[in-house]
Amino acid sequence: MPPTTVQLFATCLIETLRPSAGMAVVRVLEGLGLTVEYPDGQTCCGQPAFNGGAWEDARAMARHTLDVLSRSPAPIVIPSGSCADMIVHHYPELFADDPKYGPLARDIASRTYEFSQFIVEVMGVSDLGARFAGKIVYHPSCHLLRGLGVDDAPRKLLARVNGLEVADLPGAHECCGFGGLFAVKMSDISGAMLDRKLQNVESAGAQTVVGCDVSCLLHIGGGLRRRGAKVETKHIAELLASDERGAMNDE
Repeated sequence: MPPTTVQLFATCLIETLRPSAGMAVVRVLEGLGLTVEYPDGQTCCGQPAFNGGAWEDARAMARHTLDVLSRSPAPIVIPSGSCADMIVHHYPELFADDPKYGPLARDIASRTYEFSQFIVEVMGVSDLGARFAGKIVYHPSCHLLRGLGVDDAPRKLLARVNGLEVADLPGAHECCGFGGLFAVKMSDISGAMLDRKLQNVESAGAQTVVGCDVSCLLHIGGGLRRRGAKVETKHIAELLASDERGAMNDE
């Protein structure tokens, strides 16, 4: 039986920089008849510290996150392949020898899903009745694709959006160059990777870049604005909660 309640782990970037994506996630989940819980006290999952080698700091944030998410037995939905990968794969790694948090990390990991993955694989839904008139390209983010192995779910959802034209994105599976701390520590390489991604986006002739990770979308969107390109970015939830005019659906 599909669940009736889910916990939303919003992620730092959505909460602080793209709250519209979080609201769209809630709208889509509630449209499926789900009760959406937003656990109090949630904060960073600890991935930046983990990636930077500060594992003790990452463990402190991970312990807090596990305590917060373990209050409810409901599945955890995360609108980010990056943060979902951290909880699913790296929390059990961080606490492999911990008698308390090891079992807790494995339990939380077993019921944590990226947003599109949850809709398709857990709820068994691919057609949300969304409508969006426009031409888009889909950017598969690295942690979602290679970390979680999620590729079909977002594509299935996009394929059932009425009025949507999904154009082929050359080099779609190539990294956009963000990579969290990578973009800071190796900015020249990151910038070169972004330039190639932007060239491919523009060559596709789409009006919108859609992805499942706000981090990639912010990186791509910033590059597009600096180029003066008339291309916007949308988290997949924002598109799935839209009407045929490309506006958020308030129904």
